[in-house]
Amino acid sequence: MTAVIGLYVGLWAAAAPRSFYDTFPGLGSVWVAVDGPYNEHLVRDVGTLYVGLAAASVVAAASHRADGGRVIGVAWLVFSIPHLTYHLAHLDGFTVRDVVGQVVALSATVVLAAPLVAPVRPTGRKTP
Repeated sequence: MTAVIGLYVGLWAAAAPRSFYDTFPGLGSVWVAVDGPYNEHLVRDVGTLYVGLAAASVVAAASHRADGGRVIGVAWLVFSIPHLTYHLAHLDGFTVRDVVGQVVALSATVVLAAPLVAPVRPTGRKTP
């Protein structure tokens, strides 16, 4: 699921930064333009960061190894916790719908990544 989030946000921001800035997340809400002047470089960089996290998520999932999941979980948390923290402190000017939407959307990557860094429970099976 983190890969889907990363691709949605990342491909949009990287490929169409002005559209992303003006209309993200869509459906009548605008979250990015409220926070300051347009900066194409910054929007594209954030987009490619999300695409990179999505790509690493796909590789980790395909590896079927706990250490791969743990590494990508740490990467998502290192990005997502400060990102969420910033937005929690900057909710002025948003409608209640957009506040709820931002908190839920930005918390999702933390919630999805946290179990990936949890210790692996022994299964009783030995791997070759």
